Amino acid sequence: MQRSGCFHNSIKCSYSNLIHYLQRISKIVTDDHDQKGCRDKYIDIWYMLIMKWHIIVNIIIHFIITLNCHGNKQFFTGILFANGDSWKEMRRFALTNLRDFGMGKKGSEERILEEIPYLIEVFEKHEGKAFDTTQPVIYAVSNIISAIVYGRRFEYTDPLFTGMADRANESIHLTGSASIQMYNMFPWLGPWINDLTRLKKNIADSKMVVTELVRGLKETLNPQMCRGFVDSFLVRKQTLEESGNLDSFYHDDNLVFSVANLFGAGTDTTGTTLRWGLLLMAKYPHIQDQVQEEISRVIGSRQPLVENRKNLPYTDAVIHETQRLANIVPMAVPHTTSRDVTFQGYFIKKGTSVIPLLTSVLQDDSEWESPRTFNPSHFLDEQGLFVKMDAFMAFSAGRRVCLGEGLARMELFLFFTSLLQHFCFSPPTGVTEEDLDLTPAVGFTLNPSPHQLCAIYLSIYLSIYLSIYLSIYLSIYLSIYLSIYLSIYL
Repeated sequence: MQRSGCFHNSIKCSYSNLIHYLQRISKIVTDDHDQKGCRDKYIDIWYMLIMKWHIIVNIIIHFIITLNCHGNKQFFTGILFANGDSWKEMRRFALTNLRDFGMGKKGSEERILEEIPYLIEVFEKHEGKAFDTTQPVIYAVSNIISAIVYGRRFEYTDPLFTGMADRANESIHLTGSASIQMYNMFPWLGPWINDLTRLKKNIADSKMVVTELVRGLKETLNPQMCRGFVDSFLVRKQTLEESGNLDSFYHDDNLVFSVANLFGAGTDTTGTTLRWGLLLMAKYPHIQDQVQEEISRVIGSRQPLVENRKNLPYTDAVIHETQRLANIVPMAVPHTTSRDVTFQGYFIKKGTSVIPLLTSVLQDDSEWESPRTFNPSHFLDEQGLFVKMDAFMAFSAGRRVCLGEGLARMELFLFFTSLLQHFCFSPPTGVTEEDLDLTPAVGFTLNPSPHQLCAIYLSIYLSIYLSIYLSIYLSIYLSIYLSIYLSIYL
């Protein structure tokens, strides 16, 4: 293992080299942008450079985390970045209680089905005009985790709720920004970094809001009827304190940061993946057509249910391929070796922080036919049936595997199929499918680059299609009739 100083120097060297490479490729793409085929020629190189930047960004993030985030011990409470006995207890408690409140089960399905009409209504209000899908999608997904954590959903116009969701989304982007990474390497730059001030304010504001929501739930707490995760935590805390245990892991910081972890992680990952799915449908309309044909044939106008997944193999394959290609968390959260181990010739001591690189399997040339293209057949056999792939690790693996995997799978399927059942997604006027950019925006997770889409209500889309079809048909019919008439009477 290298000492921190050596690691720090290697990060600075990699950062300098990366900037040099980015400048070179930018010049190449800029100089040649008018030449035919230059985009295809350099897109893979550009994508790999983006991925390399993201990897370095996250190495820095995780390295700083292991150095105690400049002494911010509160950062290590909760679930996501905690370790040791506190993490074990909070994760165990979260898993047990989230399952009790229906996470990944029928209870969650009912909450999602309740939320779907609200999201569809927002999309309908745009009347087929281009809009940014970020906020409505984030709000819909946030409401699912809110119902499980707080025991209630919020209106999309509720400033308390929109503030929470928007701050969580912004903080994800800020955490991966270049300026924050500069701060992680050179903390003395803090006073001059505006993004750091903004990030700290977001964290403080979020903590204040969560604290207020918890206070309100505490005032109306009924131990015999828990409404959500917060109630269960409060009841456990109260029970331990009444038994004389005043030094347990069930304290206010663990509650606030566990809620913040669940809300942030449960919102960003699923919401981002869903936005990638809609963008990919707009970019590849022939795949969108196949998804909608399968949904129409199997479900018709009925509300899609989780039980329909097994009868929608192509749609299921499209969702999995979206997760694989979008690769929104290329690097998992840090793990620690539980014993000494030798891996590929390298000795790793027990207790060493290890950062799994999920990209190495999600885009492995030996596992996927075309790892850097959108190809749903990666998850289909020769008969068109869905097949599970061992190399599909979008939810990570091991003891820190995604806590909400079951819920996320359910949300992606129900939201995606419901939206595709109602809307046809296309680029804005004047923008072609080829113009839609799949280059990810660098952050703590990989989000789509800023874009807008048109959500054309499917009945309107079909009406337009039928009108065009009938116009063409009538034109051909009239032409044939006229030619026959002229040939007979002239």
